[in-house]
Order: sequence, then structure tokens, then C-alpha cells
Amino acid sequence: MVVVSPNLVYSHLETPKLQVAFNLLEGDVEVQTYLQMANVMAVKRLKYNDHGPVHSRITSGSALEIFKILSRRFTPTTVRDGICDIEGAKVIVLFGAYLHDIGNAVHRVDHHIHGYNLAGPILDRLLSRIYPGDEELVLRLKAEILHCIFSHDEDVECLTMEAGSVKVADGTDMAEGRARIPYRIGGVDIHSLSALSIRRVEIEEGEEVPIRILVNMDNPAGVFQIEHVLERKIATSGIRRWLEVVALERGREIKTITG
Repeated sequence: MVVVSPNLVYSHLETPKLQVAFNLLEGDVEVQTYLQMANVMAVKRLKYNDHGPVHSRITSGSALEIFKILSRRFTPTTVRDGICDIEGAKVIVLFGAYLHDIGNAVHRVDHHIHGYNLAGPILDRLLSRIYPGDEELVLRLKAEILHCIFSHDEDVECLTMEAGSVKVADGTDMAEGRARIPYRIGGVDIHSLSALSIRRVEIEEGEEVPIRILVNMDNPAGVFQIEHVLERKIATSGIRRWLEVVALERGREIKTITG
């Protein structure tokens, strides 16, 4: 069992290419500026919750954790389809998760489309540094990462395990007020009450169901976030049948959602 947090991603950088990929994302001026602008739009102008660099790190760690558990039992889509090897699949997950919200720098509306457009040149530049001289592989990975970014929207169906891992991971960043339903900071309504009731989100490998997501909350208001975030994302993730979400109120199970 692991706790969803900004530090989780560091436990998944087990190969040189993953380490290089993460360092490139963290140190790239264009990437970091777009993520900062995403928070200017979301936090400063819309008075919504965080969609910037911290959310990128949290989503990346959660996505890689989900993908790791699933890939123990099933062949990842991109490996099955001959796109890349397992390390390449993890690079896809990392880039897709880290960059999924950069479109908020343009506008919250259709941000998955804006993100797709902003990410293209970034991927050309960064992937070529990870895979120098292998233009075909770079283009294949780019296409799969763009699929992750585009399909993280609730209304778009994910067609790969990699994209599904990113999409569900996006919804796990909901502890301590970090809800994925945008809510106005300082406002008092069901959105904010639900968000603030969630204390910790954990991911563990199950027996009958591969992925169990445990959402620990102080009061039942947190169920609103599960129903309006995770359930909607899981529904179009393509990995629904492999997931179970358990809502816990002070350690007591109050709701379980299965695929």
C-alpha cells in the first residue's frame, strides 16, 4: 500500500531513462512555465484548486503506481501493440501524467485539447533527448502520450492501459482539499466541504481486483468527490474492470465502487 503524495513518483524512477525523463520535465522552462500559468488561470483567476506542478508530480506517482500493479498481471497496451518496450510504456505514463493539465494555461474550458496542442513541440524536444537518433520511436511515444493527455477528459474514452492509468491517477489527488472537481477557494458548499473532508488516499494491490483505491475521510461528504471525480474518470478509463474504490469514514467502510 502506498499513500498518494508528491513524493510517490520518486520511488518509480528505477531506470536511467525514467530518471532522465523526470529531470527533463522538472527542469524544462517551457513545461514549468505552462504549469505555473495553469495555476494563474485556475487558482488566481478562477479561484479554483491547484492544477500546477505539485498536481503533476502527484498524478505522475499515482499513475506509475497503478500502471506497475496492472502490468504485473496484464501486458500493457503499447507493449502488446509493438509500440515500445515496458520501459517506454512507463515513459509514456510519466509524460502523460506530468503534462496532462498544461492546457489550463490557455483556459479551463477544453483544456485537454489545449494541452494536446501545447505538448506536441515539448515532446519532440524532450523525447529526442531521451532517445537520440531514434526518430520513429520518438514519434510513436509522442502519439501515445498525446492520447493520454487528450483522453484524460471524462468524456473521452481511453484506449490504452497507459492512458487509463493516467486518467484514474488524476482523480486520486483529492486529499486535504486537493479535489479534482474545481471548487472556489474560500467558498462553503458541497464541493468544498467534500474536498476538505478527505484526509488520505491510498493505492494497494488487491487479490480479486488488481487495484484498490482507499479514500479516507472525516465525514461522508467526501463521497461526493468519489462519485463526481473517480467514478466519472473510471467509467471512461478503459481499466474499469480492474479497479475498486473504497470510501472509509474514520476507518469504517461506508461505500465500495467496483467496475
